[in-house]
Amino acid sequence: MWFRQLSFYRLSGESLVDADKLLQALEKRPFQPCMGLDWFSEGWVPPAGHLEAPVYAARGSLMVSMRREDKVLPASVIRDFVEMKVQEIEDKELRKVGRKEKLALKEQITDDLLPRAFVRSGRTSAYLDIARGWLMVDSGSSSKAEALVSKLREALPPFPAALPRTQIAPHTAMTDWLAAGEAPGGFELDADCELKDGSENGAVVRCSRIDLTSDEIRQHIATGKQATKLGLIWNEKIRFQLTDTLQLKRIQFLDMLQDEASQAGDDRESLFEATFILMSEELGELVEALVEALGGVEDSQAQPAAPAPTQTQAPQSAPSDAGSAVDVPWD
Repeated sequence: MWFRQLSFYRLSGESLVDADKLLQALEKRPFQPCMGLDWFSEGWVPPAGHLEAPVYAARGSLMVSMRREDKVLPASVIRDFVEMKVQEIEDKELRKVGRKEKLALKEQITDDLLPRAFVRSGRTSAYLDIARGWLMVDSGSSSKAEALVSKLREALPPFPAALPRTQIAPHTAMTDWLAAGEAPGGFELDADCELKDGSENGAVVRCSRIDLTSDEIRQHIATGKQATKLGLIWNEKIRFQLTDTLQLKRIQFLDMLQDEASQAGDDRESLFEATFILMSEELGELVEALVEALGGVEDSQAQPAAPAPTQTQAPQSAPSDAGSAVDVPWD
């Protein structure tokens, strides 16, 4: 369940996301399979197979998962059936089928085929870091991340999430780091980047497995190219690629973290709990450090995050009691 990509949103401190209300809201919108004439369906499911509730709480974070099914009915299949039906009518009735009649046939055939179409399914997971004030979505696709946020807004309006706006634009910071040959704080340059020329020709240079402190990279920067993607390593724990849209892609949790999570136990409940707690803590610290390296968020988003929750469960020092798939009271 390690996140592989990350889109993150700022949670407004003006509106506390209540765990009880979130659980009740998502339970009213469970996932239902795509049936009949529906082209798609989406709803909330438990974040893991051994859980029953759609909200998983642990150490001040709330994990949710949205499942979506889409009917797969290629346009070429519909077109072939329409052409066969048109040919059948023309041969039988000795007349030409007009455009309006073809459109009606297309609608009828689509309705006939839709219940028998294949279904493609997928899920998008996310968690709310209440203490730090972030919504973390396991997706590098803006459309998928926004779809999950929209469903949360439908379930719990007004859901207080917005894309972060940093004082320094990501492409500006990444370009400066490459020019200087080093990244700030606990970050270090990895071995991949993408550089784009802002002029009309729009030349793009993609570098992989290369020393990013080399003169070759600096020469590209000197000619006016700007970084749109940059490989980074954070605290020797997480490798990722930062984009100019402030998304994290190709996330790899390095061996020391995976080994630490595996020590929690062999059963899936303990492993899931330990992995989630470790992942949420590390990603939370990474995002905080990254935003700080970008000058912090704009003043309009700089209001204090919601206060950390007070749990009524066992102390956090006992990992087996730190997480729960039921609602958690908050002060």
